[in-house]
Amino acid sequence: MIPSLRPLVLAAALALGAAPMTSSAQTLPVAVSADGTLLSVSSQAEARRVPDIATVSAGVVTQAADANAAMRANAEQMAKVVAAIKAAGIADRDVQTSGVNLNPQYRYAENQPPAITGYQASNNVNVLVRDVAKLGKILDALVATGANQVNGPSFDVEDKESAYDEARKLALDKAQQRAAMYAKSLGMQVRRIVSISEGGGFAPPRPMAVMSMSRAEKMADTSISPGENTLSVNLDVVFELGR
Repeated sequence: MIPSLRPLVLAAALALGAAPMTSSAQTLPVAVSADGTLLSVSSQAEARRVPDIATVSAGVVTQAADANAAMRANAEQMAKVVAAIKAAGIADRDVQTSGVNLNPQYRYAENQPPAITGYQASNNVNVLVRDVAKLGKILDALVATGANQVNGPSFDVEDKESAYDEARKLALDKAQQRAAMYAKSLGMQVRRIVSISEGGGFAPPRPMAVMSMSRAEKMADTSISPGENTLSVNLDVVFELGR
């Protein structure tokens, strides 16, 4: 006697941002034929895209004998950096302060308590660059206007959904081809798909970007290589086979 089959749930994970969010929807119980056989197939596919946006962190670190002087000097220098960001065509919505810090600087001596010798102030902003081709010039402009702390860039793809859809179709094709192979080997046929469960992921750019803040004699732009981002989808597909 064939054991009873449980109702299956269709779970769909929609990819949003660097890591896909998951959501699930409850479906009505699925009726499976008494002579049916369930086959669970896992498949994975990738879609590759050249990054079209980049995020870079830029900031100013200043030091002074007292806290107020350190903050004032930092504010003046940071104002020039922000002006350079706007002059590069970066919209206000693409610039976000990531941290403002003020820390005392100490001198340590044996058998003596630490003594404050001055203060260090820092201010950093995250900048979203929507034209990767201009990224090298923008970085050079920031450094030229006073930015002495630069991190990144981090590359991304703005329209992820089209890439994920491409990977979904490829993964589903793979699953169907594999199910057809199993069915043929068993002398059976694929009747239908009973359920699909999806997961996805993001792989960093390949190759990794290389950024050098050194200036050549001819004042060449900072070298930026966006590489390629890989967006992947994993599917678990349950098929019903029969004769």
